[in-house]
Order: sequence, then structure tokens, then C-alpha cells
Amino acid sequence: MAEAIVFIIFALVAIAGGLTMLTARNPVYAAVGLLSTMFAIAIMYVLLDAHLVAAVQVIIYAGAVMTLFLFVIMLIGVDRAQAYGDRPLIQKAMTGVVAVGFFATLVLAGREVWVTGSDAFGTPDLNGTIENVAKELFGNWTIVFLASVMLLTIAAVGTIALAHFPSGEEDGAS
Repeated sequence: MAEAIVFIIFALVAIAGGLTMLTARNPVYAAVGLLSTMFAIAIMYVLLDAHLVAAVQVIIYAGAVMTLFLFVIMLIGVDRAQAYGDRPLIQKAMTGVVAVGFFATLVLAGREVWVTGSDAFGTPDLNGTIENVAKELFGNWTIVFLASVMLLTIAAVGTIALAHFPSGEEDGAS
């Protein structure tokens, strides 16, 4: 029951992060939405007992890739002046809802008994181990893995190319 509640909470966090990424006008806010989606997906991997994949999700995607994306966003230059005054009421309400949700998740997770590492017979649980991940990733999912690597590489190169080359408006052709 607690796992279902945690899943529902983080599924909503992932959806909210994805919608934030798509609808945010500020690229930094969009990157934060993507980051929250990546963390929510890592929690879902933990619920599936794929701890290695969850750690890779946090270290590689939420850490390294998001650092790269934020670096590219800063390279492009977000020079719009932001109003640093009072935050809108909807933002305060959303912050409160997220804080209560995280606290409820911690309370529910703390009340459950968590058993990891082996099943009832004492044999090791192979979900999320390096051997199983390697067999699946480089066996059944090789093409998908390589396609995602190429997609991320093309996206990063394209973003840097857009940031490096000036648009036609800045040619000085006036």
C-alpha cells in the first residue's frame, strides 16, 4: 500500500515536472522541471528494486547531464530581467503542497519494513544488479541505448551550435 502511495506521489511529481519543462518561459525553470522529473523517475526505479539504475539516473542524468544543460543555458545567456519581488500566491501554494507531499512520503516510508538484497529463500535478488543491467542494456536494448546516446549528443551539439553562431539579426547589415 505504501509503495502505491509513493508511486502516485512521484508520478504526479514527474508529470508536474514534465509540464513545467514544456510550459516554462524561463529556460532555467524548464531545466528545474526536467530535474524534478529525473529525480521522480529515480524514485520509481527504487520502487522496482533497480537500485543501480536509480543511482545511475541520479548521478548521470540528474547530475552530469543537467549540469551540461544548465551550462549551455548560461552559455546562451538568459539576460532577461526577473522580478525578484514577492512570489505569486500559486507558487507559494505549490511549494506548500510539494513540502507536505514529501513529508507524507517520508512518514509513510518510515512506517514500512524495508527488506532488500534477498528474497525469502536467502538467494540474492538480481533486480538492478550490474550483471542484469549489463545483460539487458547491451543485449536486448543495445539499439535503444545507442539511439538515446546519439540523441543526447546531437541535442548538446545543436544547442552549442545555436549558442555559438549569431542569428541573422545581429549581422550588422543595417
